[in-house]
Amino acid sequence: MTQPRLQGIFTPNLVPYSPNGGINEEELRRYVDWLIERGVHGLYPNGSTGEFTRFTPEERRRIVAIIADQTKGRVPILAGAAEANVKETLAACEYYASLGIRAVAIVAPFYYKLSPASVYAYFKEIGDNTPIDVTLYNIPMFASPIDVPTIQRLSEECERIIAIKDSSGEIPHMIRMIQAVKPNRPDFSFLTGWDAALMPMILVGCDGGTNASSGVVPELTRKLYDLTTSYKIDEARQIQYDLVRLFDTMIYSAEFPEGFRAAVNLRGFDMGQGRQPMSSEQRTDLTALSKELQCMLSAHGFTDQPIGGCAIDSVPIPNSTDVSAIVQQVVAELKRRGLMS
Repeated sequence: MTQPRLQGIFTPNLVPYSPNGGINEEELRRYVDWLIERGVHGLYPNGSTGEFTRFTPEERRRIVAIIADQTKGRVPILAGAAEANVKETLAACEYYASLGIRAVAIVAPFYYKLSPASVYAYFKEIGDNTPIDVTLYNIPMFASPIDVPTIQRLSEECERIIAIKDSSGEIPHMIRMIQAVKPNRPDFSFLTGWDAALMPMILVGCDGGTNASSGVVPELTRKLYDLTTSYKIDEARQIQYDLVRLFDTMIYSAEFPEGFRAAVNLRGFDMGQGRQPMSSEQRTDLTALSKELQCMLSAHGFTDQPIGGCAIDSVPIPNSTDVSAIVQQVVAELKRRGLMS
């Protein structure tokens, strides 16, 4: 039987930790229900947001098993299956197939930077032997990039490779992929992993996204998807603007994905302490970030305002000294690049 195409918003699941550092299964199950009730189209465990490299292979399988059991077929699951080599990745594929998972997402080889020929050979081996549909995962900031010719070739040679999730955030790259693949694989799905470009990515032909923000504000990401696919552009644009501000704050103001974990705490979940140790200064910064995030979330009615309230405009107006310092920094950078004498 032909499986439905991957489309819509797939939430990269964060994993709540118990006090001893293990998986908090009860809280994870509650989080799954909450996301589904708020309209996400699918779930995506063992992605970058889900800190897959910080779990053992056995824990990664356990996470997917818990989510599959709790979901009970209500939404499709796209499970991260990337392991350190082809043999272990295929073993993960076999296990997830036994759970009835819709498809797996596999990142290109990481740590070693490989040539396009090696990236092709890696995915060809998987595509020829997987018992479950595969989504390519392009995230060039962390792993070997998957270029357009490689994607086109794999889509034409491997029936089991059905989609790509691209986290480069580059709209022209997405357009080139769609142009190269769609003529021969109209069933192929294109997902963006970059929240800040969700609306324009959908408008150029993306089928949806795997967006970390949907784990914090599933209501907003679903609404943005619905408005964009209905071509209600003005309304969609405003939500995209709000989402960019929230996304930028979560991703750039703390070690990834701690900003997202802090925001989910504000939505009523106990995410626990992550496995990446933090300095005392980082913990202090995270406390300040939580207050800023609470102000952003309260503006949409998702939380109450923090004690002491929120500033009318959280962006301070620079004084003349600040402006002078900024100008000097810009001039110095231009001179360093040889663009100004």
